[in-house]
Amino acid sequence: MTGTLTWQLLRDLKTSEFTEASKKWHEVSGRSASDRVRVDRAMSAKLRETQESDAAEAALGRLRRLSRNFQYVHTECGLVRTALNGLAGDLAEPQNQLKRALADAAALNFTVHADGSVSYPAVEVEDVTGAKQETPGSRARGSSRLPLEPPGPGPQGQPPLHPGYGGFKPLNPNAAKAQDVADRIARAVRSAQEIDARYAKTLNGLRAEKGLDVTAATLKDVARDTADVRSAAGMHLGEGIPEDKSPAERKKWWDGLTEEQRQEYLKVAPDLIGDLDGIPAAARDEANRTYLPVLMDELARRGGDDARTKLDALRMIQEKLDKPSHPPMFLLGIGDEGNGRAIVSYGNPDMSRNVSAYVPGLGTKLDGEFVEDTMKRAQDTARGARRVDPSTASIIWLGYDAPQNVDVMSRGDAQRGAPAYNEFMAGISATNKNADPHVTAIGHSYGSLTVGTAAKESGGIPGVDDVILLGSPGVDAQKATELGVGKDHVFVGAADNDPVTHLPTKDEVALGWITGGPVGLRTGRDLFDIGNDDLYFGKDPASAAFGAQRFEVNDGPRMIRDMGLFDAHSQYFTPQKDRVSADNIANIVAGRPDAIVREKHR
Repeated sequence: MTGTLTWQLLRDLKTSEFTEASKKWHEVSGRSASDRVRVDRAMSAKLRETQESDAAEAALGRLRRLSRNFQYVHTECGLVRTALNGLAGDLAEPQNQLKRALADAAALNFTVHADGSVSYPAVEVEDVTGAKQETPGSRARGSSRLPLEPPGPGPQGQPPLHPGYGGFKPLNPNAAKAQDVADRIARAVRSAQEIDARYAKTLNGLRAEKGLDVTAATLKDVARDTADVRSAAGMHLGEGIPEDKSPAERKKWWDGLTEEQRQEYLKVAPDLIGDLDGIPAAARDEANRTYLPVLMDELARRGGDDARTKLDALRMIQEKLDKPSHPPMFLLGIGDEGNGRAIVSYGNPDMSRNVSAYVPGLGTKLDGEFVEDTMKRAQDTARGARRVDPSTASIIWLGYDAPQNVDVMSRGDAQRGAPAYNEFMAGISATNKNADPHVTAIGHSYGSLTVGTAAKESGGIPGVDDVILLGSPGVDAQKATELGVGKDHVFVGAADNDPVTHLPTKDEVALGWITGGPVGLRTGRDLFDIGNDDLYFGKDPASAAFGAQRFEVNDGPRMIRDMGLFDAHSQYFTPQKDRVSADNIANIVAGRPDAIVREKHR
């Protein structure tokens, strides 16, 4: 649109013209993509296979340039399409508001003038004495700002005249109605003007120079253009996402979109799709790979120790994504909130018959250790399970804030993380292509409390068949049957030299301090824990009283004598350090619990 936007232009505007134009831009975008494929696969590939000469190399250089041009046209025309669709969608609401105001004006016999003011007729009313008086009509001028100013003072700055005063005139009841209509017209026009200006700036920024030569610098500008379109059309795109629906309903929504609409979200609003449970894994991966450089740029600009820690971790994740991986990596979630977020799958969880999702625990955050060590645990699990059944994917789920040290451990982080984990697992169930996938929930350290809390929520963990608890300080349960999958499907790995699996209860610790350290602690256990099978967060999952299936693990180095510190707590997944534990985990994840090596309860 050009010129000043009036209420008449807004009333008569056909937003369908924008959407029709967007289809034409989409056609150009699609043709450019097809032409690029022909250049790359038919022309360049064949030339590379059949010709070896300086002339052939020069021709290949020109074809590469042509391919870049087509890619640029494809992307930029797609952005124009998105912007036009966003413009049409955003203008629909103020246009509807205007039309409702005009309809009300017509019903009340008001006149709407070219400047948006509203005239209302005279009307006869009764004054306070019962006498009828005609109150004159007038004109109301709209204000797009709310709230409206309260009634002003009377003549000469005095308060309004009291009803008994002879000069009192009753008000025309149409005045307030006309003012309301005028204000609504003004607000609708102002809203449309702001939308128009926002999109005009964005669309003007998408103009290409004449005689375009697409260089690396030009391609870098595509990221800026994408950000500009997102800034303008983000609200339009965001309104379409069923965020308040279940993962299954989101999956249905995504499946109902056209391929062009999906690409709009993936290219322009990847952060809205990347961590949305119920969206297929391949789409989430594509969205998050697109969003990752944007998030890194934001963290680099922000500065500070926390941002640098997360930025370094994200750069390490980017490096891993850029290299071949076995099994292939899928980036299912990324974010900088709290201690950082990262969800990575080794193997496609939508196509695999067996899927596990591992929740890390105490001290975990988005840092270098997470990328190099914690993520590798999921990869080791995937590799081990694939030797049993190749159709396996293993996920590391850092979708919550774990406590950073023992001193601040409470149930709060697990209670906040459990609903998010359950929603994620519901999404895995919704997108998996197998009729009855085998799904395993794995909780390590404090993560076992998060998994246990999730399992105790109404309905349990969606789709989960088996639960594995490793290095657990307790799961806020007294019996394995409380976890919703049956005691035969709850598996526990607890190294004897893992100090976390021996954490005393809070009552025992308190009495120990009062009565003198270790001796007092033993006294506390005699008083509060007769069976010596209670831990910091409930019954010891490795105990007979809990009733789970305990499997064999390496006891690991002793904390003091062998200077093992917490080593025994961190080696359950690692075949180089604990082959028996890693194999047991792999067999459970792959649906072969009959193959595990069992161990007696504590």
